[in-house]
Amino acid sequence: MSAILLDDELLHYEVLGRGRPILFFHGWVGSWRYWIPAMQATSMAFRTYALDLWGFGDSAKNQRLYTLEQQAGLIERFMDQMGMGRVALVGHGLGAVAATLFTRAHPEAVDRLMAISCPLEAGMVSQRLRGAAAGELTDWLLGRGPIDVTEAARTDAPKADPQAIQASLKLLPGLNFKEFTYGVFTPRLLVHGLNDPAIEAPRIEQYADLPEGTHQVVFDQSGHFPMLDEGSKFNRLLADFLNLPSGDTPRQLQLKEEWKRRVR
Repeated sequence: MSAILLDDELLHYEVLGRGRPILFFHGWVGSWRYWIPAMQATSMAFRTYALDLWGFGDSAKNQRLYTLEQQAGLIERFMDQMGMGRVALVGHGLGAVAATLFTRAHPEAVDRLMAISCPLEAGMVSQRLRGAAAGELTDWLLGRGPIDVTEAARTDAPKADPQAIQASLKLLPGLNFKEFTYGVFTPRLLVHGLNDPAIEAPRIEQYADLPEGTHQVVFDQSGHFPMLDEGSKFNRLLADFLNLPSGDTPRQLQLKEEWKRRVR
């Protein structure tokens, strides 16, 4: 277990591999743990870090840290303390929201951003997501997938402070992530599961309005957790995105035959 103190608050993270840094951030259910397969898949060429956000996993449980701004600020403070320069960010759900906010504020620090199950507008978030209790949220978002696939997310789900979940969801309606993409030229890859019960994937007309540096892939056999539901496919897409030359648009990614039909 690795941990650092940020303003006297414990932040837990795990690290694997060598090379350029990638930071992984979990969503409203689970912790750093469900990123292990993705970390293993990329650790030969990158130094991968997976963090527990405030209120989740083994990081500090302190209500003053639960705002979206504080979760995004965690990224800046972690990078400063670890002496990091430009990084790649991979965020899911809440982690995607935090990574998007950080990228908006510090585009010079982010080489590329993969945002998974991230709403572009408040209306794309299910009302049930905002009102579900912690235990109900876990079962709903993970569905009835094989236990060996979902166990990594379920294991640490009970560690989450329910107030950390609700504090972030309460603030979502005031954000418009579509607006955050304008004026920021960081390459962004949006990933959604076609069967996600909580976050609606952008429609064709919404995607068409996004700037050139943004690309979307929809996984047609996935729900809220594409990295678990279609792990091999997800990890190949992640590798292609990470190996894209710095500054190139994700729309230049060579499409794999198996996902051509699902790329918008």
